[in-house]
Amino acid sequence: MSIDEGMEIFRVEAQELLEQIEQGLLDLAGNPGDKEMVATIFRALHTLKGSGAMFGFDDLAGFTHHCETAFDRVRKGEVPATRELVAAVLNAMDHMRALAEKRPVAAGEGDRLLAALERVVGEAGTNTALHPVPTPTEAAAQGLATWHIRFTLGADVLVNGTRPLPMLDELRALGECPRGACRISAVTTAIPPLDALTPTECYLGWDVELTTDQPRAAIEEVFMFVIDDMTLDITAAHPAEAEPGVPEVTKADHPVAPAPAAGAEAAAATDARAWRPDSQVRVPAARIDELMDRVGELVIAQSRLKQIAIASTDMNLRSVAEDIEHLASELRDSMMSVRMVPVVQLFGRFRRLILDLARDTGKEIELITEGEATELDKTVIERLADPLIHLIRNAADHGLEMPEERRAAGKPAKGRILLSARQAGAEVVISVKDDGRGVNRARVRTKAEESGLIMPATVLSDQDLLQLIFQPGFSTAATVTSLSGRGVGMDVVKRGIEGLRGSLELSSPPGEGSQVSLRIPLTLAIVDGLLVRVGKARYVIPVSAVEECLELTPEQDLRSTGRSLLTIRDHLVPFIRLRDLFKTGTQPDRYQKIIVISTGTDRVGLVVDQILGDYQTVIKPLSPFHSGVGSFSGATILGDGNVALILDVGALTTSAAQHDQTPLRAAS
Repeated sequence: MSIDEGMEIFRVEAQELLEQIEQGLLDLAGNPGDKEMVATIFRALHTLKGSGAMFGFDDLAGFTHHCETAFDRVRKGEVPATRELVAAVLNAMDHMRALAEKRPVAAGEGDRLLAALERVVGEAGTNTALHPVPTPTEAAAQGLATWHIRFTLGADVLVNGTRPLPMLDELRALGECPRGACRISAVTTAIPPLDALTPTECYLGWDVELTTDQPRAAIEEVFMFVIDDMTLDITAAHPAEAEPGVPEVTKADHPVAPAPAAGAEAAAATDARAWRPDSQVRVPAARIDELMDRVGELVIAQSRLKQIAIASTDMNLRSVAEDIEHLASELRDSMMSVRMVPVVQLFGRFRRLILDLARDTGKEIELITEGEATELDKTVIERLADPLIHLIRNAADHGLEMPEERRAAGKPAKGRILLSARQAGAEVVISVKDDGRGVNRARVRTKAEESGLIMPATVLSDQDLLQLIFQPGFSTAATVTSLSGRGVGMDVVKRGIEGLRGSLELSSPPGEGSQVSLRIPLTLAIVDGLLVRVGKARYVIPVSAVEECLELTPEQDLRSTGRSLLTIRDHLVPFIRLRDLFKTGTQPDRYQKIIVISTGTDRVGLVVDQILGDYQTVIKPLSPFHSGVGSFSGATILGDGNVALILDVGALTTSAAQHDQTPLRAAS
């Protein structure tokens, strides 16, 4: 492994550790007495510091050391886990992220954050320093032990990025107490003659005599990252002063876990659970995307083979084609499952956002999440972050009232934002719901008229009025603030969801809050489609949007002039003649078909000449020249090598409404 690869691995692990620390801090803010969570945060900080030192991120390691020390005091009961302490460490985490990503930071920013942390720790604890120094009486009461430590590292540790000096510094720090000391000497007996020496290998060993009030587990934590590739001997120099009831332990090539001290047993058990290795393999996302492309090409080749087999009389060829179709389908499903990740990775980001919003708005806000185990394609999750941030900020700023206003309305002072996810067929529905004041419809209409979006006398349904919120530049805020007022947030949401081939629904009973529901396809790579013919061209309609297929008789076609409505089970459903919309210039088939699709709260029929059957659609993006057409979300290659466009159901419905100037909403 090269140094660059090692540093890249560290950056990924550092982001995971920072995410773990942040989630732990947010949990701790709600439950300050959770000792297990304190131990988890402390261990994550310790790991981040140690890993940073190993890979040359000395600034990160030095800065994190102070946060680790603060939580060490919390773990020992010297400092309570106050909300001020949690807030100080959360602010420090943003600085840690910048250091881990090697981004430039403002001069003196680290010192300012550490000063704030020191002030909080000093106010909460009995000492004002992050490095408390007990009196000799306290040290004697705690008990000191002297340990002889001898260790040698693997020959290739330097190549792998391990640095011995930070480990020696950690051992020396364990001796920083009254009467405590640390004497270190190098063992050079294994160094070969100069002509036989390999510069990249490590030949040194070290002898350490450590007098400390820390347990043996603290010594072993220093070597946690290299314990499987080293020899380590730890013996008590004065058994009478060592931990009572704990036998001496010698660690060699195959280390044996020591018995923990009585006072550290719970923390050690927690740490063991937190760091038990699993069977997961870390793979760069680019490799998964490349493999997904290969699977897509395989599906296209399989479709071509299927058409050849159908036209052939060779039964062996048909049998092989069926086997390959079955295997390609299984491979596609397996590949899709690899790309699927739970939305908890997305939802977890917003807990910190809620904390910041509550501070900025002066409101009391509680975030509740449901359905965190629901899975989505990783690329979809990445593109959902910005729309959800805007929705949550909008709910906190516009939706939720101030505590005194909520009390006057008979509501709890603390407002609630519910973030939920559930799977519905080939889609996932993600909702953001608040229990605030709801949408002020009169204010929306006034702003829409002032902006020229509608004429004063225009009659709109309630849903059409609510949809004005998503128009570009629209905002009901009286003033521009750091949170809202510029009219770009909800427009970003709409464009982002449409870019994912999703749909958006808004409901807001007056005085009862608002709910925005996003319907998102599970994946953007391969979808099941319905292949249809319109004129001489073929198109694909996503099966997830299809409700049913009907026949349009010539008599119904003649009667359906003007608004093009069809009665289906006592409900009027508008339909669109794709032949006219696409201007094919061809005559319709005698028996046309209507494909009823669902677009959010609407049901619309699409009139086609022929339904050719289902088709596993590998989505290919349109070129920049064609992407502005609007009625198509992509293209796919058919088995005969021709291209079929994939219909964008939402955009197509909007386009048809503008073309015909007739409302497309289904009516009873």
